[in-house]
Amino acid sequence: MAAHVSPITVPEPPRELRREPLVANYHSFGWISDRVSSLTEGKAPLWWWILFIPSVLCLGMLLFMLGYQISTGVGVWGNMHPVMWGWDIINFVWWIGIGHAGTLISAILFLLRQKWRTAVNRAAEAMTIFAVMCAGIYPALHVGRMWYDWWLFPLPNTYTMWPQFRSPLMWDVFAVSTYFTVSLLFWYMGLIPDLAVLRDRSKSKVRQFLYGLFSLGWTGSNRHWSNYEKAYLLLAGLSTPLVLSVHSIVSLDFSVSQLPGWHTTIFPPYFVAGAIFSGFGMVLTLLIPLRSIFKLQDLITMRHIDIMCKVTLATGTIVGYAYAMEFFIAWYSGNPSERFHFMNRALGPYWWGWMFMVGCNVLVPQLFWMKWFRQNLVAVFILSILVNIGMWFERFVIIVIGLHRDFLPANWGYYSPSPVDILTYIGTFGLFFTMFLLFLRFLPMIAISEVKGVIPQADPHNPMGGAKTQEIIHDKE
Repeated sequence: MAAHVSPITVPEPPRELRREPLVANYHSFGWISDRVSSLTEGKAPLWWWILFIPSVLCLGMLLFMLGYQISTGVGVWGNMHPVMWGWDIINFVWWIGIGHAGTLISAILFLLRQKWRTAVNRAAEAMTIFAVMCAGIYPALHVGRMWYDWWLFPLPNTYTMWPQFRSPLMWDVFAVSTYFTVSLLFWYMGLIPDLAVLRDRSKSKVRQFLYGLFSLGWTGSNRHWSNYEKAYLLLAGLSTPLVLSVHSIVSLDFSVSQLPGWHTTIFPPYFVAGAIFSGFGMVLTLLIPLRSIFKLQDLITMRHIDIMCKVTLATGTIVGYAYAMEFFIAWYSGNPSERFHFMNRALGPYWWGWMFMVGCNVLVPQLFWMKWFRQNLVAVFILSILVNIGMWFERFVIIVIGLHRDFLPANWGYYSPSPVDILTYIGTFGLFFTMFLLFLRFLPMIAISEVKGVIPQADPHNPMGGAKTQEIIHDKE
């Protein structure tokens, strides 16, 4: 006769050691669907119109500025000898960097099975797509004669359209276009189950048709989920190298030159870390107000904010190390041109730009070592804005200070942006926020299906899941 074996009970950890759940207050599956879907249903709230109308006006200003620049020429910008790259390339690199957090959160963290990403990945992916759209404006325009932009595309090389196949300027086209395409497919793939939810909840025939069309006949069957997970995994694997390659190739535009301050091998990892740094800063800037406006405190918890602050701290520390290493190598090399360039950064006529860069990118993130700053939403919001300001000044320092004093003092100049530069840059924010607000209005900003997979009751082996969680929900109701 077999001996009776009593079941092994796993004691719960002390309260102070328990990890905060990714969805607070033990909400049910239905509550998540209702809460996220309700953001796209009904009439647009007043605050949405208050933000949308100025965004559309800024977008109109952008279109006017682009038309003026095309009809007049690039002389309307502040670019002049020796600073032939100005706000156009500064803003191109800045917007590309903003888009890096979306792919990192979606692809790399998905492959690493980081479940906390589920509440923030959808908005971060949308931010990536719209930021790359803003960035793509500048390469198309700074060539001067936009009607020759078709030469930028990888047409067959029969007519030697690509005489220098190793040029990073050419690989920019491949990298950015591939990055945008894969990010768009990845974003859309994750939307398909949630579009089906909105299709089934819609009362309008037009909405039912459009959501049904883009949900591709999703029924939630086992076969559909199997194909969806395979496709999502493949796109995540394809997107992961792009996080590293896109900004590495952008950095090679600078580092393959012979200019002091640019000709350095530290640029690829330094640019990638800076891009992730600025991208997470923008994610925090966008999600903290939306969390309060939409009352999503139970879905975007303080644990999410805390983790993103720690990532910002880590990448900001890497950027600070890169700044210090640049100065050290300039001194250690013994090259007088390198030494002069870095002294000119800190003590030259653009010293204020260098101070903004160091202050916002090196000193400000160190505040996230303290838990009080990571838990204070007002402080996190302000610091995230400072991070993005600092990263814009980093590109300003690299490009403008790197060019404004040539090898010959007779070629020295002082660069100032023109009103067209400034208004075009402001207009790109109009494009970004117009697209982002339309996304909030018509698509779920949180991945419903993914969030349902991380709540406690989705795991019957979780001590706080299964029947115990259902009892808690029943008691609350």
